[in-house]
Amino acid sequence: MTHGYTTGTGMNPEPAGTYGTPYTVPQQRTTEPAPEPAPSPAPKKPGRDRYLDLLRSIALVRVVVYHLFGWAWLTVLFPSMGVMFALAGSLMARSLKRPAAGVIRSRVRRLLPPLWVFSAVVLAMMFANGWNPSEDPDHGGTWGLIELFNYIVPIGAPPYPWQIGSKSGLLEDTWAVQAAGVLWYLRAYLWFVLASPLLLWLFRKAPWPTLLAPLGLTAIVGTGLVTIPGETGNAVSDFAVYGGCWVLGFAHHDGLLKQIPRYVSVSCASLIMAFGLWWASNHLGPDGWDLNDIPLAQATWSFGFVVILLQYSPSWQELPGRLAKWDKLVTLSNNRAVTIYLWHNLLIMATVPIIDLAYELPFMQSERAVAALDGAYTIWMFALVWPLIGLMVLAVGWVEDIAAKRKPRLWPNGAKTDRPRTSTGSHRG
Repeated sequence: MTHGYTTGTGMNPEPAGTYGTPYTVPQQRTTEPAPEPAPSPAPKKPGRDRYLDLLRSIALVRVVVYHLFGWAWLTVLFPSMGVMFALAGSLMARSLKRPAAGVIRSRVRRLLPPLWVFSAVVLAMMFANGWNPSEDPDHGGTWGLIELFNYIVPIGAPPYPWQIGSKSGLLEDTWAVQAAGVLWYLRAYLWFVLASPLLLWLFRKAPWPTLLAPLGLTAIVGTGLVTIPGETGNAVSDFAVYGGCWVLGFAHHDGLLKQIPRYVSVSCASLIMAFGLWWASNHLGPDGWDLNDIPLAQATWSFGFVVILLQYSPSWQELPGRLAKWDKLVTLSNNRAVTIYLWHNLLIMATVPIIDLAYELPFMQSERAVAALDGAYTIWMFALVWPLIGLMVLAVGWVEDIAAKRKPRLWPNGAKTDRPRTSTGSHRG
């Protein structure tokens, strides 16, 4: 940051006779106007922290890639969900400078309309394929109908059929699991939002116990020491696993992490992460090193990873250097984070029938061409899912603007014509 300091240029000359010369008739001096002080630099306008925006964009991309390729090592390389919960926690702490009831109402309002659009489409597809929740053996009777409320307000787990349609249908018969399975994140996010006023109060009264308590709770409910059956157990486990990251967001906002010498925090975080890897190595799940199947490893690895990311947080107001060329995509993904997250799994599956059309092309009738397409199938899925996500952003992304009481925008990537008239000081959490 450059300050407006300048050297003086209009100093008056020394009066005659100062150095012993004869003092004669004093000459009238013409005083030159004093130089105007250099204007102090304008204070920076409160705005989005582009470092946090970049982390959220990376997390979203990693989620899409993980759900497409299924690479377990991605959960170790970049624990996206822990990062996203930490960013949301930081922004929630920032928002809670205002009355808590209004903040919670605003967060819930931003979340629900995009969910309603998604739920309307998914439920219509399920019902059109013959699903009846009252007759579903896993969600039968009146309780199955009551659980449909979770498609409106995600306080619990929404019901969906484990198999619907046929394997030879337009979508594979597990598409409902893939589409609705992502809603666990919205449930966890909603409960964190509701608990945040109390959590923030506890954190400011007793920061370290509040920060470490979720790890202790994960050691109890995430290791089988105490088992809570059903979706209640899953909800408690999610809250415990990612609670430390959410509270780390509080610590980042309040500056607690900056008060700790970097070498101390990074060393402690590394030890916690090493414990997470050690625990994972002795409790590998069906997909090996996939931390999603190992709650305590996920909690500790994500916690340490987030500590390091936030400890080095540079608080950019603009993306620096070569990162600047990604500015519009980062802005777009942050403005449409809920849309991208909700729809990405369904869109991944939608690439399959589109790519399958290629097998009908005339030049695809040879075995060599078919083998080439088979070998590159997931690559084509990866290439195709992003245009589909873009189309979905155009089709329904504007609902996020309405939910946030902004003027609807089709492609909010930061271009001047797309910038809202409201303050840019708020973040989506």
